[in-house]
Amino acid sequence: MDVAANVLALVGAVFVLLAGVGVLRFPDVYARMHAATKAPTLGIALIGLGTAGALDSGRAPVLLAVAFTFVTAPCAAHLVGRAAHRAEGVEVEVEAGDDLTALVDGADPQV
Repeated sequence: MDVAANVLALVGAVFVLLAGVGVLRFPDVYARMHAATKAPTLGIALIGLGTAGALDSGRAPVLLAVAFTFVTAPCAAHLVGRAAHRAEGVEVEVEAGDDLTALVDGADPQV
């Protein structure tokens, strides 16, 4: 079991390392966002599984941390992608209307 745990941890560390290289080497924010979320999530999962396999007790906190990573990494990637998209000056169409912009411009908001 110790050999399998060590192999999982080593493979996970390689994934995290390659993700770091990808963040430095990729040309645009979307590719970097992909590198910063996909590979480290898999790497952390493998490291967590290796750690849980090596522990005799107390596996629940490790698996909970892995699950938390699987929930938060896509949310963080979505927010980074959304911020990058908005920073490029591309307007996002809102179907319900933007009442705040209408108030700032002095026009009546859509009702």
